[in-house]
Amino acid sequence: MTASKTNERPGTRATLRGFPMSASKARVVLNLIRGEDINTAREILVGTNREAADVIAKVLASAVANAIGNDAMVAEELYVSAAYADEGITAKRFTPRARGRASKILKRTTHITVIVSRMDEERLELMRRSRGAQAAASRSRRVASSRRRADQTASLHKREAAHEAQAEREAAEREAAEQEAAEQATAELEASGAPAETDVDASASDSEAGEEVVPEVAETTDEDQSASDEAPETPEETN
Repeated sequence: MTASKTNERPGTRATLRGFPMSASKARVVLNLIRGEDINTAREILVGTNREAADVIAKVLASAVANAIGNDAMVAEELYVSAAYADEGITAKRFTPRARGRASKILKRTTHITVIVSRMDEERLELMRRSRGAQAAASRSRRVASSRRRADQTASLHKREAAHEAQAEREAAEREAAEQEAAEQATAELEASGAPAETDVDASASDSEAGEEVVPEVAETTDEDQSASDEAPETPEETN
């Protein structure tokens, strides 16, 4: 059984001709993406640290664009059915060496071709199932993370409410203790201050009484003085 020729393989292709790189370097990267779906091939090329990876990524994007625009295919249903690199023109240059000799320099080029095709129904079904499982797993992870965040928020609110309630209770207890202390102090002052007020009232009444007695004594003295003044005048008048 003879293999089909490269130009007769089915699918939509994109070709880069005459790129200044050896075909062996490009084939190392092309072997990584051959047979993979489009998304996986893109991820592989992004994570590959080779110069050919950037170029092949552009060729792959061109092949996908051709399949979508020319053949009306869906990008998610495509895969890399073929990828190969052929040798192009080799430019020969010479560099001078010792004793008048010259060494040959070969500047190689390559033709990179990427062919994309639609996956068969069985592979599409498997891919859909795997994507559905991945979506369900990711959704369950998101739900679990959201629930954890909600639980953490609820517990935080509960702790804050408990702290606020405890602070209110402590404030009420302090206020009640201060009020009780004030009432006790008032009661002690009232109990110790009643006799003193009685003594003050008594002393005040005594002072008022003394003030009233003094004028009476003074008036009596004035009358006696006037009587004593008038008494010696009587004999003079008789004489």
